Amino acid sequence: MATRVEKYLAHLDRMTGGAEPRFLPVPSTKNGLENVTVMAYPGLPEGLLTAVTYGLSLAEHPEWRHGTPELCISVSSSDELWARAIGHLAEGLRGSCPFAYGDTVGFGGPISPESAMTAFVVAAPAVMDRTDYAGIDVSAPGHEGHDVINIAGMYPIHEIERKFIREHGPQAFWEIEWDPCNVTRPPAV
Repeated sequence: MATRVEKYLAHLDRMTGGAEPRFLPVPSTKNGLENVTVMAYPGLPEGLLTAVTYGLSLAEHPEWRHGTPELCISVSSSDELWARAIGHLAEGLRGSCPFAYGDTVGFGGPISPESAMTAFVVAAPAVMDRTDYAGIDVSAPGHEGHDVINIAGMYPIHEIERKFIREHGPQAFWEIEWDPCNVTRPPAV
C-alpha cells in the first residue's frame, strides 16, 4: 500500500520520465507538520531548472476546497537558490497563504544573486500539461478523490511588477510580453 508521499513521487516519476531529482529538505517550523522537501530537476526540460515541493499540502487553509497545493518553479538558471526559495515559501507560508492563481508573494529581498527579482506570481505551471499538475490523487486506498494535490507555478517577478499586478490584476500582467522563465530579464512594466 503506497503512502501519500509515495503516490506523489510516483506521479512525479511518471511526469519526468524517471529523472532522478535532487532532494532539498526544508526543516519544519510548524508544530505537527513534517518538513517540506523540494525535488529539483536540473536541465528538465532542457535548459531549465525545474523544482517541485512536497509538504505544503500537509497544511490546511480555508480556501483549499478542491485540493491542496504544492509549488513548482521552472527557470533558465542553474542556481539551486530558485528551488530552495519555493521550498522556504511553502514551509513558511503554509496554512496562511492560499497560493491561488494571481496571488503575489514577496520573498523579502533578492531571490538569487543573479537577479534583482524579489517576488513571485502564482499561475499554472509553464512546463506541465494540465493532467500533470491538476487533480493528483494521493488518497488512501478506498478513498479515491478525497486527497488531491494541485501543483501551482511560481514565477519570479520584480517588485514593480508585483505592484502592477496589485493595481491592474494578474490578467493585465500576463497580457504583457515577457519571458516567465528568464530570471535576468528587466521589468516588463
